[in-house]
Amino acid sequence: MLQVSVLKKRAGFTLRAEFSVPTPGIVALFGRSGCGKTTLVNVISGLLEADEAHIRLDDVVLTDTRAGTAIPVERRRIGYVFQDARLFPHFTVDGNLRYGLKRAGRKREAAAANHVIAFDEVVTLLGLERLLDRRPHQLSGGERQRVGLGRALLSQPRLLLLDEPLASLDVARREEVLPYLEALRDRLRLPMVYVSHQFEEVLQLATHMVLIESGQVIAQGNLGEMSLRPELRQIVGPDAVGSVFEAVVTKAASQQSLAELKLGNGTLHVGLPGVAEGTRARIQLLARDIILATQKPHGLSVRNELEGVITEILPGDYNAVLVKVDIGGAVLLSRITRDAVSSLGLQPGSKVWALVKAVSTRGHTFRAP
Repeated sequence: MLQVSVLKKRAGFTLRAEFSVPTPGIVALFGRSGCGKTTLVNVISGLLEADEAHIRLDDVVLTDTRAGTAIPVERRRIGYVFQDARLFPHFTVDGNLRYGLKRAGRKREAAAANHVIAFDEVVTLLGLERLLDRRPHQLSGGERQRVGLGRALLSQPRLLLLDEPLASLDVARREEVLPYLEALRDRLRLPMVYVSHQFEEVLQLATHMVLIESGQVIAQGNLGEMSLRPELRQIVGPDAVGSVFEAVVTKAASQQSLAELKLGNGTLHVGLPGVAEGTRARIQLLARDIILATQKPHGLSVRNELEGVITEILPGDYNAVLVKVDIGGAVLLSRITRDAVSSLGLQPGSKVWALVKAVSTRGHTFRAP
């Protein structure tokens, strides 16, 4: 477990954060800019002293202000990746990476706590083979961030902190780096704290979310639970509201068909090319993309028809409402107009079919634990 309890007061701002999450995995600190995410990771790293704090990673207490415990930054074995990779300009990529090895020093402690992360392993995992002789000014933004990740990994951390590592990248470079972060999560099994205000990044990477608003932790949980929380809806806005599910691929996609996943009492068809049967996948169904029908539809191009029962109708923005539908142990959200609710006679207990276009689903795979 990673256990964090922090109080930090600054002029006009107070951070009061407390959460406990399982490890390994990626816990996302998510919230609007200025809510206190970076302050919190700086306290965890030891770079910033808190007024009160208790921080524990597994059986190691990093900070306990009441007991007078504060492991120095250089001995915490925490890797930190910033928005800017902060590479040494006079070193090649190889030199920057090997600086991480020097920081690790003797590896007895790292080897006892976990396997030593080898130089060649990092180079292969992050696709750095052809970049080793280049200097930072010869790299793209995405390549620099990958080198920064590699240097942090080679310091043999027990915890990796990533403070909006993709914020300075354009969309194309961001999409370039995200698969490498997924690989770190799935292959190295290294605990990570990931700071972001981009929900798409969190959706793709995180195993747990801590939601922060104005210096306060207002909710925490796995992505499925959090996707239904009103606090998250207020931050991401109506167009990003939706349900997040984790399911197992029951049938792999072919050239003629989509992959199939069991979801509740039904089957969801999703475009996941090259994904094998038995693979875990996380799927987001956006509320704006889900149509509700009171009768089983026929003759439609929609590939997904999920039968369920309305459990709740929530007020939405403008002339819209959010309808919660239980499809057999899984709950999805549909955003429809108030007029549609009235004309269809929808109410809690109503039987409906949720229609989801396969091209509207967004899926990300996870390596099985």
